[in-house]
Amino acid sequence: MKTVKDQGLIDRLADAAREGKVSRRSFMNYSMAAGLSASAATGLWTTQANAAPTQGGHFRLGAHDGNTSDSHDPGTYVTYSTIMLIHTFRSYLTLIESDGSLGPDVASEWSATPDAREWTFKLNDRATFHSGKKVTAADVVASLNHHRGESSTSAAKALLTDVEDVTDNGDHSITIKLGSGNADLPWLMTDYHFAICPANEDGTLNWQSGDGCGPYKLVETEFGVNYHLVRHDDWHLEGAYFDEVTITVLNDPNARQTALVTGDVDGITQIELKTLALLQRDPNIEIDNVPSAAAITMPMFCDQAPFDNVDVRNAIKLSMNRQEVIEKITFNTATAGNDFHHSPAMPYWPEDIPQREYDPDQAKSLLKKAGAEGLSVELKVADSVFSGAVDMCVLFSEQAKASGIDIRVNRSPSDGYYSDVWLKDPWCVVQWGARPTPDVMYSLAYKDDAAWNESHWQNERFNELLLQAKGELDNDLRAEMYREMAMLARDDGGTLIPFFSNFVYARRKNVQHGPDLAPSWQMDGARACSRWWFGS
Repeated sequence: MKTVKDQGLIDRLADAAREGKVSRRSFMNYSMAAGLSASAATGLWTTQANAAPTQGGHFRLGAHDGNTSDSHDPGTYVTYSTIMLIHTFRSYLTLIESDGSLGPDVASEWSATPDAREWTFKLNDRATFHSGKKVTAADVVASLNHHRGESSTSAAKALLTDVEDVTDNGDHSITIKLGSGNADLPWLMTDYHFAICPANEDGTLNWQSGDGCGPYKLVETEFGVNYHLVRHDDWHLEGAYFDEVTITVLNDPNARQTALVTGDVDGITQIELKTLALLQRDPNIEIDNVPSAAAITMPMFCDQAPFDNVDVRNAIKLSMNRQEVIEKITFNTATAGNDFHHSPAMPYWPEDIPQREYDPDQAKSLLKKAGAEGLSVELKVADSVFSGAVDMCVLFSEQAKASGIDIRVNRSPSDGYYSDVWLKDPWCVVQWGARPTPDVMYSLAYKDDAAWNESHWQNERFNELLLQAKGELDNDLRAEMYREMAMLARDDGGTLIPFFSNFVYARRKNVQHGPDLAPSWQMDGARACSRWWFGS
């Protein structure tokens, strides 16, 4: 029989479990190392970590990245504050749970034909819009069709190009028919654009009303400024512990952190990493630091000089010292990127591909080969892209001088950045939220006809592999395809990826959550408003 070696550690672990600061796996490992038996550790976890959340209170969140040009149209969702908002007042067919697994939302269950070309989703008969109307199969069909067809202007249109039909089965279920198999389709339905909205009588989507079937109901909306919501009592899932929620757009990181320190808000997104150590010393504040597949990208227009030359693109990629960037800008809260949008957090990770290193001499050689010696280029960035975005670009500009490259950093306004700069200027900095599978990411931003093909990259072999891998049921073959795609993006593509960033955000100490935090978006997969609660 084991004896407890460190009662102090056990007590601290119990406190951490009760406050949602430790995962079950870590709790079990540390408890057993401290001398508890497996059964005793399990019992302690059950009593401490599974205490029922308390209901009540007004949760005030300060969120970054909001624009006055934001709207309720799901096809135009782009800013983080909007993503936070829509996961609070709208729902999806499926969702990503706090532990990163796939779970039900408006769809209570789903199944596929053996070739994965037809998927049937049975709908939750408790799902209700805030207007009082029951969610029907017709609403789901209209919500998906909003992103399909020649007339659709949705940014997520490329994700559904293989969908041939979405059918109302007449039994509170829908069937999605595909041109080829797609084993990832239930994961795809978590994409933040595919929010479920009510249908009009003609089958079009009534997104303009701001009606939703999520955990909270919108009562005040000022885009890019402030949103006030109250609990939707007919919410069909667990959660929605707060009575009301206010999301205030605070694009300035200093303003966000000051609001948290003074208690004007209860939680904030994306803290200023250079002040991380200072915030950690505040006894009233808790920091959540969550590894993720979220990426910082620097797309170069491959159809516009000088980026239309692959040697120039690779010279620029070789001119960044990523390790220095991670140490000085992210304070080691990130994983180095390798210029393909596939992170270690995704399945089929090609771990054997060598990491691209800082090599100004090779960069000079490539520029000479391209006839581009003395290259001078402009790079646009905004403070709101991520904490330290402008500082990273200034550091990169200094690093690139060793390659003979002059990078002129253009600090653009945060308001309107994603509508006025991204997809319009030939080189800029972008923050991408995590996507669950490589197929979703590549289909959204690398496919030849994707609306968000941010580098204008066209590679026939890449697109051929993307189609094949989507329907490949042999996991080993599929992994080989994704590896080849990664190499093509790395060596021919137009996107420099400095790093995959951790989600680092903060809350007042009385705000509590479960032991796991979803790696899909900041603030527990952008669902903090419905998953968290006030403790003592």
